[in-house]
Amino acid sequence: MKRFADKIRRFVVSEDGPTAVEYAVMLALIIVVCLAAITTVGESANDTFQNVANQLSATSGGSGQ
Repeated sequence: MKRFADKIRRFVVSEDGPTAVEYAVMLALIIVVCLAAITTVGESANDTFQNVANQLSATSGGSGQ
């Protein structure tokens, strides 16, 4: 029974569990920020390519070729 109590005491004192949870939360936040940044950059790049395509279309007379 003393060994069981020692294991329980070590588990309660140990900080591995909370540390792992903190790292998981930080990772989740980093992923959310990265996805938001990638979405913003993607939309900006799409707008830029669309503007270039429109200008090329206007320059070539709208033939599309």
